Amino acid sequence: MGNTYGDWLRQQREAAGLTQEELADRAFMTRSHIAHIEAGRRVPSKEDARRLDKALGTGDVLSSFLPQDDEESIAEYFEKVRVLEQQAAVIREFALAYFPGILQTKRYARAVLGSVFPPVSEEECDRRVVTRLERAKILEDPLTPAVWALLDETVLRRPVATGDVMAEQIMHVVHLAETGRIRVHVLPFDVGHHPLAHSMLTLMWFEDQPPLAYTEGGYMGRLHDSPSMVQKLQHRYSLALSDAMPLKESLALLKATAKEYEHHD
Repeated sequence: MGNTYGDWLRQQREAAGLTQEELADRAFMTRSHIAHIEAGRRVPSKEDARRLDKALGTGDVLSSFLPQDDEESIAEYFEKVRVLEQQAAVIREFALAYFPGILQTKRYARAVLGSVFPPVSEEECDRRVVTRLERAKILEDPLTPAVWALLDETVLRRPVATGDVMAEQIMHVVHLAETGRIRVHVLPFDVGHHPLAHSMLTLMWFEDQPPLAYTEGGYMGRLHDSPSMVQKLQHRYSLALSDAMPLKESLALLKATAKEYEHHD
């Protein structure tokens, strides 16, 4: 969203002589959540907006003029997700077709980003690869965020790059899992249809703000902060995870698949 809404909230708060902390107390929200809204990094839920209106005595203005998420492009959504990833304490990814961005190697990322149509320039592809590798740096911290990766078996089986690149990518994930940095589970083909079969999903939890979910499929992305929708998506993730292979078996399949790619090459 543009920052008009956040600026207007800040102006109303200051006109009421309230600090972010004081407004947060009145609206039953956290100070950091107020700060994110004022900075344009978050769109409040309808319930949050109603509480802010009540706390500030602004009628239903904040509720009525909530930015419409549908107007945003996938790039705008994704920029928000990229920023939020840096703040998350826990990230749970479900991947339907590709390895999640934060787990991608440089060569795999280049293969994925270079396969779009219409094609992008070499410079633009380079820029996107750099952005993706920047995202992966959150894994350099040994503890935070805690990352879970649930992979549809399609992610392993569909060769989006050459055999050596696929093998390198798969073994990168194996290494992260074997060193305890991430948890990885494969959802096998024989499960059949499952609750996450229609789009990729990222779930994020934070120390100081409500959890979020991000879904993406085709050319559409959506950031969800409605508590009921986030809870529904968390439930779907849990159901799918319950059908996945355990960590040990998942790692064995990953290694076997990497060997197949190496041999095929």
